[in-house]
Amino acid sequence: MKTLVSRFVKDQSGATAIEYGLIAAGISVAIIAVVQGLGTNLKATFTSVSTALK
Repeated sequence: MKTLVSRFVKDQSGATAIEYGLIAAGISVAIIAVVQGLGTNLKATFTSVSTALK
């Protein structure tokens, strides 16, 4: 029983998976922010082109 608890305490595989999950979440938030900002700029550009063509 003592060795089982010792092995559980020393196991780092779960922590690594959580770290990778947090990194992936951070990257996805950054991508969403960039795409959202780009979308706003594109909308403004297409609106000005549409207005100019009228």
